[in-house]
Amino acid sequence: MNRLVLVIVFLLAVLPASAQQAPLTLVTYDSFSISEDVLASFTDQTGIEVEIVRLADAGAMVNQAILTKNNPLGDVLYGIDSTFLSRGLNAGIFEPYESPALEAIPEAFVLDPDHNVTPVAYGDVCLNYDTAYFSEDGPQLPDSLAELAGPEFAGLLVVENPASSSPGLAFLLATIATFGEEPDTYNWLAFWADLAAYDVLVVDGWTEAYYGEFSGASDGDRPLVVSYASSPPAEVYFADPAPETAPTGVVVLDEACFRQIEFAGILTGTDQRAEAEALIDFMLGVEFQEDLPLQMFVFPVNPDAELPDVFAEYAVIPEHPASIAPEVIEEKREEWIQRWTETVLR
Repeated sequence: MNRLVLVIVFLLAVLPASAQQAPLTLVTYDSFSISEDVLASFTDQTGIEVEIVRLADAGAMVNQAILTKNNPLGDVLYGIDSTFLSRGLNAGIFEPYESPALEAIPEAFVLDPDHNVTPVAYGDVCLNYDTAYFSEDGPQLPDSLAELAGPEFAGLLVVENPASSSPGLAFLLATIATFGEEPDTYNWLAFWADLAAYDVLVVDGWTEAYYGEFSGASDGDRPLVVSYASSPPAEVYFADPAPETAPTGVVVLDEACFRQIEFAGILTGTDQRAEAEALIDFMLGVEFQEDLPLQMFVFPVNPDAELPDVFAEYAVIPEHPASIAPEVIEEKREEWIQRWTETVLR
């Protein structure tokens, strides 16, 4: 054995395990954010380094995770939500893990009884509006979703494609819950046909819609966008100087919002199972949970986590969000997306 090989063997023997261990890879969507101090705290507590791989919007992220199932992009995936959950579960991209930290989490958030995924955060997808455009003396907000699909709101709305976007799919589901599927009625397809006729703009994902086309947060010219009920506090929090009121608002109509729960799961085939479990446990802890609101403007699932003042003041929790049973979404999601595509894009 030559001298170089002997040196390598010696170094491997004396280096601590943490120095030899590959980072744990967290796969997530493009707008994921968590404080560096929080991740550093996890590393201090466990000795595990975390490397973050950001893909596209949540829907596209799930599709890519499925395509790379046999050669996974990482060890843990965060950001699959209740609208795309069945797609990931049916594809078998997760390994089951029931975290002991789930004892502190309300059962309403646990949608998978087999614990292939773990709930981490939730929020509501709603229409957001530019308050400068919809002022007291200017145009008025719609009183119903049906009114939105009329000439008064032509060219004002930007939405995300439900085939590639999680909030896009959530809003589609809200319209299906509101208008129903009955033929010979003003059903959800009729609503979307009217939106298309009145120049609704469709883009691939939330980032492009909100920061590219929405006038309330960009140089875009669309004063209505599909976003989140927690988006207004983000505008206040990041503004310098802080405005007296939020520059954006939420259109709160019965069944016009759709609740999303975001989950984390251990990707099938990971060779760092114990480390992945430790990260899932940490995500449910108060330290990680309290960091979520001001990082991604979602609500924590752990009731012991306290909300920051700006979040509590400006965020909106709809009293009557739309809902569709997960098994119905699983059964009809692809059909609904196909019919939406034929109605709106073709």
